Amino acid sequence: MKNIPIITICATVAILIFAACQKDTFVETTGVCPIVVSTNPVNGAINVPLNTKITVTFNEKMNPLTITQGSFSLHGTTFVSGVISYSDSTAYFTPTSNLAQNTTYTGRVSTSVKDLTGNALQTDYIWTFRTQAALGAPLVELNTAARFGILASEGVSNNAGQSEIRNMDVGVISGFRASITGFPPAIIVNGAMYAFDDIIPAGIAAMLTLSKQEMINAYLFAQNAAFPVPVVVSGDLGGTTLLPGIYKTTSTMLVQSGDLKLDAQGDTSAVWIFQVASDLTTVGGAGGNILLTGGAQAKNVFWQVGSSATIGDFTSFKGTILALTSITMESGAIIEGRLLAQNGAVVLTNTNIISKP
Repeated sequence: MKNIPIITICATVAILIFAACQKDTFVETTGVCPIVVSTNPVNGAINVPLNTKITVTFNEKMNPLTITQGSFSLHGTTFVSGVISYSDSTAYFTPTSNLAQNTTYTGRVSTSVKDLTGNALQTDYIWTFRTQAALGAPLVELNTAARFGILASEGVSNNAGQSEIRNMDVGVISGFRASITGFPPAIIVNGAMYAFDDIIPAGIAAMLTLSKQEMINAYLFAQNAAFPVPVVVSGDLGGTTLLPGIYKTTSTMLVQSGDLKLDAQGDTSAVWIFQVASDLTTVGGAGGNILLTGGAQAKNVFWQVGSSATIGDFTSFKGTILALTSITMESGAIIEGRLLAQNGAVVLTNTNIISKP
């Protein structure tokens, strides 16, 4: 048997021990293999905010030139475009727009990513996470009650002027058609009026009964919503700006000394729920309006009112009011939303406008 020099054997063993990581050219390089040690969001995360910046942290410093759109990607229903940056041992992916709500995303870091000595990631690193349904509160489902601009238990009145209900219906649940007064001069544009004692068309009473039950269901859902944790507020909310979420009072809620702004921060699906233990009142003059900014939509704003609501003179209101008792719109007040009164009446005072949210 031919003798093999001991030095050759030792060198071979050294290569087997220390050669661990590959370059793309498959030339062995000694050193520690690069690996992903953490991500944000973590694998399997749920309710991830829609404006999240994606990060991947490695066990060592990497070559920034190898971290590109091709090697560090994010995919939902389609590939996500964004800006990639790198600092120390962490790569950052900032989407060019907010992520889609209620969507599963897959992140991937490929084996073309290398460290400073040329060692490559040995296998693709893949992880998933799911975004939140929407910024802020959960959506309150109105179901069949959504067809109504006004839905009242005891009656609907228009005291003066040509009020308008636009692109929605008007309904009285337990009161008869005689309990609907002031129409005209009030008018319904692209909608219809229904009362519990209507005979034609058939099925009106059943339709109104179902809509009332779904109004009650929506009221209870809004009242009991607990995630995210409600923010307790009090006094006059005029002059403040509120982000999406749940806002709760233990007594009345007032909007007077300035406008209340609801800022969606770019998410058109952002939801607000206001849980009002007693009365809700807006007062015109130095404010009293509800303003929507940052892509906020009136259809995603809900006011659960434990007693009655009053929309003040010449104020502009946004959202669906779910009142346990009654709702009054004072002179010149307008609303992009719905007036749903569970046990009382809805009163239009003078020349009010109700538009579909």
